[in-house]
Amino acid sequence: MKTRIITAIVGILVLIGVLFTFDTLVFNFVIAAITLIAIHEVFKALGFGRKEWPMYAVFVPYTLLIMLSSYQVWRRLVMPASFLMVLFFGIYLVVRNAQVDFAKASGLVMFSGIVIFCFYSFIRLKELLPVETYGYDAMFFILLILCFAWGGDTCAYFAGRAFGKHKLCPVVSPKKTVEGAIGGVLGTMVFGVVATVVYSIAANRMEAFTRTNIGVSMYLIIALLACVAAVLGIYGDLFASVVKRQCGIKDYGTIFPGHGGILDRFDSVMFIAPFVTMVVIAVFYH
Repeated sequence: MKTRIITAIVGILVLIGVLFTFDTLVFNFVIAAITLIAIHEVFKALGFGRKEWPMYAVFVPYTLLIMLSSYQVWRRLVMPASFLMVLFFGIYLVVRNAQVDFAKASGLVMFSGIVIFCFYSFIRLKELLPVETYGYDAMFFILLILCFAWGGDTCAYFAGRAFGKHKLCPVVSPKKTVEGAIGGVLGTMVFGVVATVVYSIAANRMEAFTRTNIGVSMYLIIALLACVAAVLGIYGDLFASVVKRQCGIKDYGTIFPGHGGILDRFDSVMFIAPFVTMVVIAVFYH
């Protein structure tokens, strides 16, 4: 527990440092680096090694391109790069048909796609809500996404320990309980509304955040958003656990002592980030 707490504190300090680069190109490169570490964790989990290194290497330029696609000069290259990516895997499987398992290769592409989609959501928020126009709204929503994921995890953990009796998904995650999940959903809603109130006051956005374009209080939308996000966070956790079980591993990595790898920390973020990003842009800034 002591190791987990120390790691969490260091992680928070690193997160603060990263946010200081938010309005610069450095932020895009940091998100790209995190994404590539996560993809490498998937690569290793599926049992790929040095002989299959091209399957990972091809993700490096592609991920950098995606994370830089908020800049018009790079955006034009996304479609042709995506085509070349698909073509590469098709040719690679033909050339190494006896050495590379199609199911594992497909798993790598699918899981990596989910990871890229997740972290690109942060870049998308930065692009659509520039600091010059919207202040630090984009940074707030990125922190809100993390709050939904990690705050929900924390609430679910303590609710499960205190009231947990009925197993949620015993085959995939024996420790998760229905009561814990309910506590996680309720806790996420509270965290979301409180965080939004604090930001709207601190950033002088109370008037803008009071009503949305659809005439409903933003705090009500945030509460509903948090409810769905909490469920998506649980699903993301279970999805990552299924993959770990089928691959026969305990953690995806060791980059966070006591916590595991990038994916062990961001599994609950995977489906929350794109969902929240799409809803925020469609409802609040349409």
